[in-house]
Amino acid sequence: MLKALALIPTYDEIESLPVLVDRLLAAVPELDVLVLDDASPDGTGELADRMAEADPRITVRHRAAKLGLGAAYLDGFALAMERGYSHVVEIDADGSHPPGRLRAMLERADAGDELVIGSRWMPGGSVVDWPKRREALSRGANLYARLMLDVPVHDMTAGYRVYSTDLLRRLDLDALESRGYCFQIDMTVRAHDAGAVISEVPIEFRDREAGESKMSGSIVGEALTKVTGWGIGRRAAQLRALLPR
Repeated sequence: MLKALALIPTYDEIESLPVLVDRLLAAVPELDVLVLDDASPDGTGELADRMAEADPRITVRHRAAKLGLGAAYLDGFALAMERGYSHVVEIDADGSHPPGRLRAMLERADAGDELVIGSRWMPGGSVVDWPKRREALSRGANLYARLMLDVPVHDMTAGYRVYSTDLLRRLDLDALESRGYCFQIDMTVRAHDAGAVISEVPIEFRDREAGESKMSGSIVGEALTKVTGWGIGRRAAQLRALLPR
């Protein structure tokens, strides 16, 4: 029987967080939730504490400062493994990921898939209310990462995921090179290289309903720079393996 913990990193998500958690627990009542708050100045952490007092399925971890998405997830992974969960769920606090699709993702995980990705860019996936330029940028960045890194995943930057903790234990999480936007790509590559069974479930992705986006052009640029470096390194390693010794 699958035992899952949903990890929700937060920074200034006081409007979005209660809406998301209500929808998430309505969709999957047996789920547990861990809010990882990076010392939000808007009071998100204090609100999460009140939510936890009212519902035993919710717990909160207060982090000392704004340390980044990847660092929050690594913290959550460690706690999930320590507490004996079989799976962890990554989901954004801003309401862009549909909680109603989590049941389908968990069913794939329960069937043995070690990484299940809620995918915008596979057949059946979609985005709502995005300008064409933003959609083209995301599609292009994912295609570029897929080709450069030779990983057969349509949505490598997706933030809606289910990991088995057995897989997380096989990965060298301390060696992760990225703590920001590129964290999801890095994790996908490492899971693929570890021989993980990876699948994608189509989702409809919506823009955040409240609060402000944390995304910027510099973050995307940094991710593309890292992907290029990783891709060159992987191609070089493949060529070295073909050379006579």
